[in-house]
Amino acid sequence: RVAGGGNAVRAVACLPALTGAWRDPAGGALLSSSGTYPVDTQALERPDLIRGTPRTINMSAIGDALTAAEPPVRAIFVYNSNPVAVAPESAKVTRGFARDDLFCVVHDLFQTDTADYADILLPATSQLEHFDVHASYGHLHVQANQPSIAPLGEALPNTEVFRRLAARMGFDDPCLSESDETLARGAFDWSAPRMQGITFDSLVQRGFHRLNVDASYAPFANGGFPTPSGKCELWSETMRAQGGDPLPAVVLPRESRLTDPARAARYPLAFISPPARNFLNSSFANLPSFVAEERSPRLLIHPDDAAPRRIVDGTRVKVYNDRGAFVANAEVTARARRGVVVAPSIWWRKLAPGGENANAVTSQALTDLGRAATFYDCLVDVAAVDAAA
Repeated sequence: RVAGGGNAVRAVACLPALTGAWRDPAGGALLSSSGTYPVDTQALERPDLIRGTPRTINMSAIGDALTAAEPPVRAIFVYNSNPVAVAPESAKVTRGFARDDLFCVVHDLFQTDTADYADILLPATSQLEHFDVHASYGHLHVQANQPSIAPLGEALPNTEVFRRLAARMGFDDPCLSESDETLARGAFDWSAPRMQGITFDSLVQRGFHRLNVDASYAPFANGGFPTPSGKCELWSETMRAQGGDPLPAVVLPRESRLTDPARAARYPLAFISPPARNFLNSSFANLPSFVAEERSPRLLIHPDDAAPRRIVDGTRVKVYNDRGAFVANAEVTARARRGVVVAPSIWWRKLAPGGENANAVTSQALTDLGRAATFYDCLVDVAAVDAAA
């Protein structure tokens, strides 16, 4: 969210994306459980306080925002995120964060790749040091998080930093000084059917409550889709009204031999970077035990793609395109499809050989629906490091 207008400092806050999965106890398919919770987004986000039409910046294009936006972004406050590691097209991201005229504040528990660019690094509390309420990714229990210890040193939770900033900046709306307990009380619609039998006070006392749903809960088994008809709509009138195709359709990648043959001639391999088994985005990727489990950045490549490049198991390779390059150890395996290379991710740049990770090659292009990142719409080539030198 960017604050602007008048002489106000223009700043952008980086927010994390929350995702998750859950398996129906009856053996159904994987679903997200996060949408099951009746979160009161209006109470938490307070859109009624927005004045005018402030500029907004998509974090997936933060590299362009920090290097080319007009008017330029002059200040950035980063919390709950590590954009230097996780945002696409790293070269632009790092160039933006390295600007001498960008005032950068990072609030974190760790000296992340992004924290290395901070003018001010603020210590954040861990889950053990602050009060919160939690929904979930993979189960159906709402939880109260009680602090186990007092905050260490000068560490503060996000909420306290925001309260202090609001006070120092002269914002006096009462909601900006609300306590963590007040914020937590407003986080859910406690009158919703799924919260029946649960109150804030009982949650705090007990620690957790299962949502009021059936034991074999499957959210769309009998319809109930968030569509005007309540059905799974193969023809979407909503999409048609928005100017989109009302029917499911194939949308080809921007970078492929069919849509961009000139690029494919230079970079013939499709590139994907799914989560490494021991990391969660860039979380845990600095912990020695998990780094030891992952050993080093890897690139899975099919034997038919490896052979003409003189790549064998363990070869140090460079993965590259016109956006950048990073180094990994080759794993020659038929688990990768022909024409596709796979880099389990995401490594902190400072812990990766050569100081780059998979986002050196990914694109800032956005999806047409939802304006999300297109990390997997990417063409590269691969060469043994000696051959690429």
